[in-house]
Amino acid sequence: MQKQNEYDNKRKKTLRWGYLFAVGVLCVFVMFLARIVILQNTNVQEIKDDYINKNYREATLKAARGNLFASDGSILATTVMRYDIYLDFKTMKDTIYSNNIGALTDSLSKMFGKPRGEFRKKFDEQKKKKNQYYTLVKGLDFDQYDRIRNFPIFKKGKNKGGFIVDRNYKRELATSEIGSGTIGMDNGEVKAGLEGAFSKYLTGTDGKRLEQRINSSQWKPIDYWKVKEPVDGEDVYTTLDLRIQDIAHSALQKQLITYEAKHGTVIVMETQTGKVRALVNLRRTESGEYEDSYNYALKDNIEPGSTFKTISLLAAMDDGFIDENTTVDVGNGVWTYAKQRISDGHGGGTYDISDVLAKSSNVGTAKLITKYYAEKPQIFLDHLKRWKLFDKMDIELPGITKPKILTPEHKRWNAATLASISYGYSSNINLLQLTTFYNGVANGGKMLKPLFIDKIMKEGKVVYSAKPEVMVNKMASEKAIKMMTSALTKAVEKGTGRSIFTPNLKMAGKTGTARFEYWLPGPMKYRASFAGFYPADNPKYTCYVMISEPNTAIGFYGGAVSAPVFKEIAGKTFLKTPQNIEKEMLVDRKVNLNKMVEPNVKIAVNNKQMPSVVGLIGKNIIPQLENLGYRVDYKGVGRIKEQFPLEGTIISKNQRIYLSLQN
Repeated sequence: MQKQNEYDNKRKKTLRWGYLFAVGVLCVFVMFLARIVILQNTNVQEIKDDYINKNYREATLKAARGNLFASDGSILATTVMRYDIYLDFKTMKDTIYSNNIGALTDSLSKMFGKPRGEFRKKFDEQKKKKNQYYTLVKGLDFDQYDRIRNFPIFKKGKNKGGFIVDRNYKRELATSEIGSGTIGMDNGEVKAGLEGAFSKYLTGTDGKRLEQRINSSQWKPIDYWKVKEPVDGEDVYTTLDLRIQDIAHSALQKQLITYEAKHGTVIVMETQTGKVRALVNLRRTESGEYEDSYNYALKDNIEPGSTFKTISLLAAMDDGFIDENTTVDVGNGVWTYAKQRISDGHGGGTYDISDVLAKSSNVGTAKLITKYYAEKPQIFLDHLKRWKLFDKMDIELPGITKPKILTPEHKRWNAATLASISYGYSSNINLLQLTTFYNGVANGGKMLKPLFIDKIMKEGKVVYSAKPEVMVNKMASEKAIKMMTSALTKAVEKGTGRSIFTPNLKMAGKTGTARFEYWLPGPMKYRASFAGFYPADNPKYTCYVMISEPNTAIGFYGGAVSAPVFKEIAGKTFLKTPQNIEKEMLVDRKVNLNKMVEPNVKIAVNNKQMPSVVGLIGKNIIPQLENLGYRVDYKGVGRIKEQFPLEGTIISKNQRIYLSLQN
């Protein structure tokens, strides 16, 4: 009986606890349901606004802009990593701080050249305040970052040492031969030069990350919570050849200094492809130095002067009005037409058609063009339209000007206008457009679009390769093109360009000496030009040289001022295609060709270990590492002088590798 009572008591006790547990679970469940009902009837947006939006934000994680290369793989502009360092004194362990603060401030003092006491005072203040996002330094390069992160306390990392790193990208030019005027920029509002032209390829896709509010003005990135990874931009290889660019830059700069000129431009175009191999624009600064800061080749329309005579006379040749037997009497070199006085600077007499170009006769050109086109000038102008000289060029680079040539519909047109146009006035054309015309003559009458892009690469693979684009398939008859080529060749051999004649390299070209702002009082201003191609019998390159406002006391004619630049470029360029060139044309050669033909060393990652790449050519190694699946950050050009991770370090796919190149 006693056992039965014990059993009943235990059973009642168990049931009582069971009921209590069930009631407790029921209460929790009811509370849970009530919470759901409350949340459903609460203003969620208000909670989001009051707490989440005030304490967290989605910030942009900038993508790296792609690299801009010359055609040979030399870097023109690159994106380098910059490191901003912040300190979290709340996370920084007290014992670590007290035991190592002296050594840390000593290291910082040596690195930044400031008293260690200055660092100690600031750090103690921030430690007391428990500042979670104190700005230590911004804009460190990789070498500086690699040094500072190994300092006492900092080497403990973020969780124990309070060491916070924010990485940013900075765009830097990598060569002195091509300056900001040609390379250009894209700051989001202004697009210019090569950077602006190819921005749609160079620009990557930004990522997103969350940041947490630290105080009223500071936000701390949450590194482990990246909403969206950035996608870096593509690499663009331009058509510029650094070797030719260097030759053109040096030759132009030397002549600008000699003639104390205000500014100058050189364009070198590959005849059969239209690829622009050199684009140099230099202007004199207040200090007397010459810098590339404005793209005269595209942005300035000028009256070309005598280089336009080639255009005028080719029209008449194509129409069959003139041939090798055509002659024109220029008298004593002075002619009045429609009350306009036209004069020559090179004597008089009777000229054949090649003499008109060779001696750059304004009178001869004007007489021929007005003789055949005065009654119907539109026929002459239709040639210019067919050669795209009325059209704004459709090229990648922004900012190119549209030509302006007077027509009979214009209010300023008069009986003398056609004569003015024939020898290079009453028209305004940019130098790239004029170069393109001359290149068409050099290319047998096929006018090609100027190209500035060679190829586009993404992660080491070619995704686009440029091909020649025809603007005008047949500029003129084969006979007219050959006749013009012969006349331009004679202009170098016996005419105004004879100062640059050399029997070892056959060149064809036309001098130009144009006055400008001649309606203003004061000393006369001149632009000296030379346009042509070489070798004349099998053209490889077309080149246009213009030098503006040379000191007239020293010289101002195109044959003396600009033609020597053309000659130097022609001679040195042909080192790539060996010729029997005069020694004087090869002086001051700045490019070491041996460096350009060094074989490409192949690398491999064996057993997931980082290979040694120090001493190798960066442009050969970087694509190989990217093709293997690694992300490469680098600065400078030339040979690799430092690498991180070091040789033998175990590396994984998608790991970032840092390389420091020579300069």
